[in-house]
Amino acid sequence: MKLLRVGTAGSERPALLDAEGILRDLSGVVPDIDGALLADDAALGRVRAAAESGELPVLDADGLRVGPPLARIGKIVCIGLNYHDHARETGAEPPAEPVIFFKAADTVAGPDDTVLVPRGSVKTDWEVELAVVIGRTARYLESHEEALARVAGYAVAHDVSEREFQIERGGTWDKGKNCETFNPLGPWLVTADEVSDPQDLSLKLWVNGELKQDGTTAEQIFSVAEVVRYVSQFMTLYPGDVINTGTPAGVALGQPEPKPYLRAGDVVELEIGGLGRQRQEFKPA
Repeated sequence: MKLLRVGTAGSERPALLDAEGILRDLSGVVPDIDGALLADDAALGRVRAAAESGELPVLDADGLRVGPPLARIGKIVCIGLNYHDHARETGAEPPAEPVIFFKAADTVAGPDDTVLVPRGSVKTDWEVELAVVIGRTARYLESHEEALARVAGYAVAHDVSEREFQIERGGTWDKGKNCETFNPLGPWLVTADEVSDPQDLSLKLWVNGELKQDGTTAEQIFSVAEVVRYVSQFMTLYPGDVINTGTPAGVALGQPEPKPYLRAGDVVELEIGGLGRQRQEFKPA
């Protein structure tokens, strides 16, 4: 299923994109799309039955804002330097273990919402990423099979980053990762049964119409299953948590000088095969 949330920010309602690409209203079936729904097999069964019935009300998509596909996100765990090609372009050694940092849940925006270039920023960068949405509590997992069984679905994430804040201003990466609007998510939460192999997904990103990133999850240093298993050794993952699994080559940081960092007025578009497409205009904070 392709689950999404539509409406003005803070007042989104649950919806579903059916097999014919028709947007349908789920608000009469479930109150929202969140961790509680993803952990409830009976509720998900009702959604599937309603979708298959073809009787859900049709929504007019014209002019309707698409919000983040997941409400009340618990935490966003991010994996750095998780693509072989990205490590090569930045001159970094592939890590022996996954690099973990966090984004606050309040960085999440809709897939087509405006992204704000922080005040004083000179190195705002783009990063298309596969987001993994947790649907079952995960702690101390022992196998990749157990890990994938905890995944409710997948989505497109844009891990917007300010490199000067991240790298040059001291401390951890968090200052360059948690600026307002720095994690557009969606348009859809695609349930795991529709993604036959998370290591065979194409990722693309354009800036002002120019292709910048053109990668595949096959280049991941640590697979989706290994990332979920590994993270569960250090923290408990709950339904509604999100893991951003890293970005392929092609970011501004990896380009020759002068590096083409983002400025107000730029337009970024990104997509992952089967998971949908995003488009953001960048404006000053």
